[in-house]
Amino acid sequence: MLITEHDAGNFVYDSQYLNIQRTDDLVMIQITVSNTRTLEQKKALYQRMVDELHESPGLRREDVLTNLVEVQKENWLFGNGIAQYAV
Repeated sequence: MLITEHDAGNFVYDSQYLNIQRTDDLVMIQITVSNTRTLEQKKALYQRMVDELHESPGLRREDVLTNLVEVQKENWLFGNGIAQYAV
């Protein structure tokens, strides 16, 4: 998990992209995973994330932006120079 916080001068975003009104409370989440999930699973994940972040700590639903980066399983290395998922 990597978390970065940016001061206002270095936090650049489109406050109205796709006609969604965002505030300076915007949280951007990027998740890197193997490309094994269905579209339905991804949609359920997005909805659950927004629901949970709205419930606590109280983020506006419009202020949650998520990017899912899918990679081939053989592109993971967990140590020792071996692609453990490559079969």
